Amino acid sequence: MTELAQLLASIKLPDLSGKAVLITGASTGIGAALARAFAAQGAKVGVHYNASREPAETLAEEIRAVGGTVHLIQGDVSREGETERVVEETAKTFGHLDGLINNAGGMLGRKPTSEYTDAHYAAVMDLNARSVLAATRAAHPWLKKQGGFIINTTSIAARNGGGNGAILYAASKGFVSTITRGHAKEFVADRIRVNAVAPGVIATPFHERYTNDEQMELQRKSIPMGFVGTSEDCVGAYLFLASPTLSGYITGQIIEVNGGQLMP
Repeated sequence: MTELAQLLASIKLPDLSGKAVLITGASTGIGAALARAFAAQGAKVGVHYNASREPAETLAEEIRAVGGTVHLIQGDVSREGETERVVEETAKTFGHLDGLINNAGGMLGRKPTSEYTDAHYAAVMDLNARSVLAATRAAHPWLKKQGGFIINTTSIAARNGGGNGAILYAASKGFVSTITRGHAKEFVADRIRVNAVAPGVIATPFHERYTNDEQMELQRKSIPMGFVGTSEDCVGAYLFLASPTLSGYITGQIIEVNGGQLMP
């Protein structure tokens, strides 16, 4: 555990204790850091994963070893019906659902527009956009029973159009940013706050898969703070938006976490 992760674990937000929170795409990267952080607050955490079964199981063991409550659930949220099943199973396991973090997503390869196929378009949009809508729709009946929160993971790409070969990914994240604001208005009467976090360049398996060393160095140089962020650097924004004490009068907002790379 990094020094920052240890510091985050030492911070206590009593209003998150006992809350049931589902985090999609939680086996690695930002999702895994969030699972640890919410478990450290005493929340019951639904850890969703798709293909990364071993990292997800290791994460669950880590959380349980320190007395946390975790439910592992597998599902391909890009497939119709799977997202809804993930939400329903998690909510029924815990008996309630207080928070949903729509974090699952991916680029699915860097491609110029000339190489897009209908299949590639559908895959990217289903994973990054439709899954957020499906999870939110499934979670809404559970959240409105007592009020709660939804936090979507969007991206700096939603504002800057994305990097080389990432335009479609950027567009899908633009959908996430827009629907965050729309759902904030729609669900306010149900006492559900809807916000988002937009990470910039974060050292996660996402960039290990899609960004080479030269590209990463170019991006690092564009960051005023001078370094690439970590998953833990993103955690505080999510905890802040989840806590009604800290952000009870905040909805429809997007927090940019990017080291100053974009200052809207």
